[in-house]
Amino acid sequence: MLKTVSLGSTGPFVELLQLALTRSGYLSGGIDGVFGPETLSALRRYQSSWGLAPDGVAGPLTWASLDTWLTGFYRRAVRPGDTLYSIARTSGSTVRAVETANPGVDPLRLRVGTPLTVPRGFDVVSGEVSMTPAYLELCVRGLAARYPFITAGSAGVSVMGRSLHTLKMGAGTNQVFYNAAHHANEWITASLLMKFLEKYARAYAMGGTVFGQNAGSLFELATLYMMPMVNPDGVALVTRELTEGAYFEGARSIAADYPSVPFPSGWKANIRGVDPNLQYPAGWNEAREIKFAQGYVSPAPRDYVGAAPLEIPESRAVYNLTRANDFSLTVSYHTQGEVIYWKYLNYLPQNSYEIAQRFAAVSGYSVELVPAASGYAGYKDWFIASYDRPGYTIEAGLGQNPLPLSDLPSIYASNEGILTLGLTATL
Repeated sequence: MLKTVSLGSTGPFVELLQLALTRSGYLSGGIDGVFGPETLSALRRYQSSWGLAPDGVAGPLTWASLDTWLTGFYRRAVRPGDTLYSIARTSGSTVRAVETANPGVDPLRLRVGTPLTVPRGFDVVSGEVSMTPAYLELCVRGLAARYPFITAGSAGVSVMGRSLHTLKMGAGTNQVFYNAAHHANEWITASLLMKFLEKYARAYAMGGTVFGQNAGSLFELATLYMMPMVNPDGVALVTRELTEGAYFEGARSIAADYPSVPFPSGWKANIRGVDPNLQYPAGWNEAREIKFAQGYVSPAPRDYVGAAPLEIPESRAVYNLTRANDFSLTVSYHTQGEVIYWKYLNYLPQNSYEIAQRFAAVSGYSVELVPAASGYAGYKDWFIASYDRPGYTIEAGLGQNPLPLSDLPSIYASNEGILTLGLTATL
């Protein structure tokens, strides 16, 4: 649910309001997450134009009206005299986009009353707003509607009951798995995966290419599974989508025991203070010994391994999703360092180093071994040890976490090649 915001509000829900008002043509002042006079004026004009009380408050009715500008589609029935061209022109879209969203509709025999999904003429996934759990929900819904060949699902729920969204695209027998945002303050990686999925889906629908590869061929060769936000509760905390309530207070109490870690920007853990990427059954005891020696002996903003492997629902969901499928390759996205980690202990899956070198060649990232203090209990470690197949941790970008959204274009440019080549790297 989107939170009611009004004059003086700040944060990610204001960003979403400003995004919707910008896309609908009512706001031109940019997106800064601050509900000031310009946003107020734009909202009142929008409300008047769309038959809402112009009170300048974005509550449930206003959010419902703005939904189309956040998800990038709306639904309507065919009317007398409609053509796909006239419908596309009205929405600022294209005939091809409308056809893609409605695969069962014959454009030459439109029947009055037939329900249609109508895409709007902009990308669903914006790089101008924080990828919060609420925004991810909107993006998942938008992409699944505009591209029905994307299957949206869930691997379970987080501690707070948020859906652990999964997306699936492709028809090939070669299964690959990309995941992101195990760590809360690395949420920009979720934006990276969602932007790639949208570009790939559009290229497939339009008969185009992604990173120079024919999208249709990739679709037939590989099936991509994606979990863009493993740790939504933690992301909600870092992005300030979560600012009150028992879970927020619990996290703040945990953080108080670790004053050297800034709150909430330094938070990596799930909402209960367990690090999701130290929860996998691959050297967990070794990880426990290392992290305890560093002082992380109880719930913490980062680096606490938990009481046992797979204790928390977020990591358990990734584990179960992996066990239920037959992934030939996995890529886990983190920030930062511009590094590709490819190895666990002495395991050497076939072609794993060669693939890492190919990833390095298209990204400019370096191929390195994981530092000993971080070399156990991660998802990559467990996948390699359990399946003897290539698994990678990629540290995207440079700087201090959380990386700013302004870094997203360069991060995407560096990683589109990895994300494309990963689909067929093991073939």
